[in-house]
Amino acid sequence: MKHLNIYHKIAALLSLTLLSLQSYAQQDPQFTQYMYNMSVINPAYATAEEGILNLGGLYRTQWVGLEGAPKTGTFFAHTPLNDKIEMGISFTNDNIGDVVSENNIYADFAYVLPVGIESKISFGLKAGFTIFDTNFDGFMLQSGGTNTDIAFNENINKTFPNLGIGAFFFTDQYYLGLSAPNMLSTKHLEEESGVKSTGVQNVHYFFTGGYVFDINQNVKLKPAFMGRAVKGAPLAFDITANVLINEKLEAGLGYRLGDAMSALINFRVTPELRIGYAYDYTTTNLGDFNSGSHEIFILFDVDLFGFRGGYDRSPRFF
Repeated sequence: MKHLNIYHKIAALLSLTLLSLQSYAQQDPQFTQYMYNMSVINPAYATAEEGILNLGGLYRTQWVGLEGAPKTGTFFAHTPLNDKIEMGISFTNDNIGDVVSENNIYADFAYVLPVGIESKISFGLKAGFTIFDTNFDGFMLQSGGTNTDIAFNENINKTFPNLGIGAFFFTDQYYLGLSAPNMLSTKHLEEESGVKSTGVQNVHYFFTGGYVFDINQNVKLKPAFMGRAVKGAPLAFDITANVLINEKLEAGLGYRLGDAMSALINFRVTPELRIGYAYDYTTTNLGDFNSGSHEIFILFDVDLFGFRGGYDRSPRFF
């Protein structure tokens, strides 16, 4: 009976999630530490640091305590090939209750152009595919062992090609980005027996920005924002404000409009390594059923050719 209740809870969450693919909830995974996960949402993200391989990973467990809540893991790697071209790869796994799994695998290309003495703009292309899997084995949504919801009648395994585009304007102190990482709409579930059970992956548009204010020699203020728009849903908007101390310890607060409040902290362990953590407190009615969301990230810069020569430069701010 306990397992049956778990199936009921996961099925209810899946029903809401699949419905959200057509309505108002999130489709693409959301991130609190988006400023350190830019490669996933914008193929034009660039650092213009020749000879430096940037590696990053992020793991998010959302709505802890809610049965079947989403868990998301991402990984990216990118490096400049010369002063104009950057290449990279990105991978994202989004999992709901070990029942629905979506894997996104992409290669990224960015072309960087100088537009001033200290500013640059890059244009990016993301190409790859999405693997969508479901495992409804063992689901029993009503007594008697029969199901009336045909959306859970059989497992699904589909692969969809996808393309993304982006632009990224940046200097050492600020950046602005505009992107659409999934340009091709896809249909995850089909109509069966005249009953619609579709989940359409619509195009998402991201607008991001950040700035570094020098408060004094040892303290910097780093506000950042991310706007996300998708057809048929209200605009989602995140804003954060972090304080960087001695270019090592960074901490701040964030707010996701109408959804959550966040606390963020990260630490520069070595000149090449930075780790971070964020906690989200849900401000909607859903907060009554979970204890919040947790997110960790790790960033690592590899000096491929010894260009830095041991020089302890300022860390990358975004």
